[in-house]
Amino acid sequence: YVELGRMDYLYDKVGFYDAMRAVVEDKGSTDALVDAQANVLDIEKHMLHFLENHDEQRIASEDFAGDANKGRPAMVVSALIGSSPTMLYFGQEVGEPGDGDAGFGDPTRTSIFDYWGVPAHQRWMNGGAFDGGQSSDTERDLRDFYIRLLKLSASNPAFTGGYAEIHTANRAINTSYNEQLFSFVRWKDDARLVVVSNFDPTDNYAVEIVIPEDLISSLRLASGRYALRECLYGRDNSELVVVDGKGYFRVQLKSLESAVYSIDVMHTSQGASDTQNHRSRSHGSNPTSQTLANMTPDPYRVLSP
Repeated sequence: YVELGRMDYLYDKVGFYDAMRAVVEDKGSTDALVDAQANVLDIEKHMLHFLENHDEQRIASEDFAGDANKGRPAMVVSALIGSSPTMLYFGQEVGEPGDGDAGFGDPTRTSIFDYWGVPAHQRWMNGGAFDGGQSSDTERDLRDFYIRLLKLSASNPAFTGGYAEIHTANRAINTSYNEQLFSFVRWKDDARLVVVSNFDPTDNYAVEIVIPEDLISSLRLASGRYALRECLYGRDNSELVVVDGKGYFRVQLKSLESAVYSIDVMHTSQGASDTQNHRSRSHGSNPTSQTLANMTPDPYRVLSP
C-alpha cells in the first residue's frame, strides 16, 4: 500500500490501535505497545495514529472505556511515540460518548449522517460562538489537555527525530514499574524528551526510571545532574542524574497522568560527589516505587546529597 499503492498514510489499526485499546480497557499489557511500534518502524511515518474515528467506538462509550479521561495516557503515547500524523475525531477532545440512539447501528459510535447531532461537540460550538460556553468544566478541562498535547507534538522537533523505548529495560529491573506504565525517549539535535505515562485508572505511582547506557550515549549526556522540565503543564519537574553511563530520575504520576520531560542541558551540574553519591545509593538494589501517599513530599530528596 505504501510502496506500490502510493498511499500517504495507513490507519495503524490492527497493530497500534488494537494494542492500545486493550491497555485502555485493562485487557492487555503496555508490553504489547513495544512490539506494535517496532513492527512498523521502517514505515512508521506513514502510519496514522488515532483513538477514535467513524468506524470505532467512542472512548467515553460504555462499550469502550466508559470514561473519556482514560484516553489521556493513550493519546499522549499515540501522539508522541512516532513521527506520523495523529488524527483527532471531532468531539473526542470534549469526551463525546456517542450514546444517543440514532435509530440504527450501535449507539457507541457517532452516525456519519447529518440528521444526527453530537451533543458534547455542540455544547462547545455554543450556537456558533465556538467558545465552549455551554461545555461542562470536565469537558473544558479535557479539551485543554488535548490542546496542550497537540501543540507540543506539532512544535517540538524531537518528535520528528529519534525514538527509543525504555519500557522494556525498566520492566526488567524494577518490579514496581509494572504493565500499567509506559515510557520512551524522543530526540533530535538539542531537543531531548522523556515521556512516561500511567494507564492505571485508580493508583498513583512514584517510581525511579532508568535510561540505559546506550541511550545516554545517543543523547550525548555526560555524567552530571540535569534539570527535567515538564512540558505539558509545567509542573512536577524532576532531575536526571547520569552516573556510570546510565541515567536515573524520579517521576510522580497520578492515575491516568503523563509527564513529558525536556532534558535541560543548559541547567546541569557535573560534580563527581553528586553522581557518586547517587550511584552508591542505587548500586546493588533495584529502584523502588510506592504510591504517592507514602512518598516523601520532595522527590529531589531521593537524589540529593
